[in-house]
Amino acid sequence: MKKILVTGGAGFLGSHLCERLLNEGNEVVCLDNYFTGQKTNVVHLLDNPYFELIRHDVTMPFFIEVDEIYNLACPASPVHYQYNPIKTVKTSVLGAVNMLGLAKRIKAKILQASTSEVYGDPQIHPQTESYWGHVNPIGERACYDEGKRAAETLFVNYHRQNNVRIKIIRIFNTYGPKMHPNDGRVVSNFIVQALQGKDITVYGDGSQSRSFCYYSDLLDGMMRLMNTGDDFTGPVNVGNPNEFTILELAEKVIRLTGSSSKIVWKPLPSDDPTQRQPDISLAKSKLGWEPKVELEEGLIKTIEFFKTIVK
Repeated sequence: MKKILVTGGAGFLGSHLCERLLNEGNEVVCLDNYFTGQKTNVVHLLDNPYFELIRHDVTMPFFIEVDEIYNLACPASPVHYQYNPIKTVKTSVLGAVNMLGLAKRIKAKILQASTSEVYGDPQIHPQTESYWGHVNPIGERACYDEGKRAAETLFVNYHRQNNVRIKIIRIFNTYGPKMHPNDGRVVSNFIVQALQGKDITVYGDGSQSRSFCYYSDLLDGMMRLMNTGDDFTGPVNVGNPNEFTILELAEKVIRLTGSSSKIVWKPLPSDDPTQRQPDISLAKSKLGWEPKVELEEGLIKTIEFFKTIVK
């Protein structure tokens, strides 16, 4: 049995990760300040004697003895990370400093949940890990993009300078049950609007593309990365390489929900990437990983979850 710390453990991905780590026989400590995470995501785990829930903000130091750390703490949707951009940068940077300092002291292995946003609005397609990105450092999304880029820098240098055992995963668009209904991400937006019979808002002309990975596939890649040898640190792209336009996604959601919603068009937000698609060659070769859940199957499961919470 390993003792594992999950920061951001009451969030969408973090709560699923806590559950899966427990199911595999580990002891799990879940850390969250509930800015975007919700206690309801993990309340069913509280009766498990090997699960511990602690309210804490990663911008403040934290002391514990664990074997592994999954650093997922950071708001990940534009609505939430732009609400308090200074806090978002602090969460990425100070959170990385605090968790890396902890990992260094207790000699724990630590995984950083980075993001495809480090590529910005990419000029190469699909994106490989060797691509340095095309990011506006003073744009509205920079608090998240640059915060995550700085966190990667910190991780790599703690590894080089202090031999901290690190893993960096670059997460592409991920969706599934437990997504926050008001997080502003495109999948949850469209499903909520469709279930409520409201107009579905598509920004720009809908031709911008995304690749959507179901949460269970993402967790599989994340845990495989954590379990690789110390010689492989990443970063490694984990996402579904099947590419869809935003308009195609909207039409799928309308069909699968049986909604009478109409599509309406709004101006494209600044610095919104026109294309986002992972090259997962490295994940295939190093992790033996590729996604299994196709978009339609994942959407059906996600819609069923949203039916239970959307009024």
